[in-house]
Amino acid sequence: MGSGENVRSIRSFATRTSVSIFILAGPVMAQQGQTPRLTLSAEQASNAASAEASGHPVPSQRNPRYRINRSDILSISFPITPEFNQPKVMVQPDGYITLQGAGSLYVQNLSVPEAVEAVKKAYSKTLHEPIVDIDLIDFQKPYFVVLGQVGKPGQYDLRYDMTVTEAVAVAGGFAATAKTQVFLYRRMATGWQEAKQLKLNDILHGKNVTEDAELHPGDMIFVPEKTITKVRKYIPYGVGTSVSTSPASYY
Repeated sequence: MGSGENVRSIRSFATRTSVSIFILAGPVMAQQGQTPRLTLSAEQASNAASAEASGHPVPSQRNPRYRINRSDILSISFPITPEFNQPKVMVQPDGYITLQGAGSLYVQNLSVPEAVEAVKKAYSKTLHEPIVDIDLIDFQKPYFVVLGQVGKPGQYDLRYDMTVTEAVAVAGGFAATAKTQVFLYRRMATGWQEAKQLKLNDILHGKNVTEDAELHPGDMIFVPEKTITKVRKYIPYGVGTSVSTSPASYY
């Protein structure tokens, strides 16, 4: 069968199975010296399609870059044209910074490399192919939050690698009314939170130790009273979202 017949066969099959077209097209494009668009297995593609169809979030990328926040302080330098240097630039409450000779620039939620490209573009009419360096001078420190039935609920700095059981200990340990089956909430990039249920009593007694999750910056641990038993896997996240400590069951 020639390459043209291969392509026609794939297109015909695509009308019946839209997900598989990307998997099958990979080898054909590779033969033509092109890079395949996708290299997922059939199971991975099926899971991704199901997640998209159900409206559930796709897992966030591994080792994500820090995103610039309000009140962060940046140092912007121009090695070739130092007269444009700005040693300390604070990100304003609306997410903008003021550039010398280039006006305002929105940088909130950008990574540092993305901010560098944005500053280059802002100066493109003033400087020819500017070289720009940006350093974070002051930024939002990594943190985690522990709420519910613990000795000292609140927000704590995440200065080193820490597990959920260690975080509960830092927050004063379990209160007398606490249920040792706790919930770990993790923000997702798509505006959702992922909720994971952990049985810390088993972990503390040497069972299922590998399930003691490692904390990520921004994680929240909720230690409920003994009446709360279940929580949905994914819940919407937005400004003003709160967790009730009153007895309830979530499905």
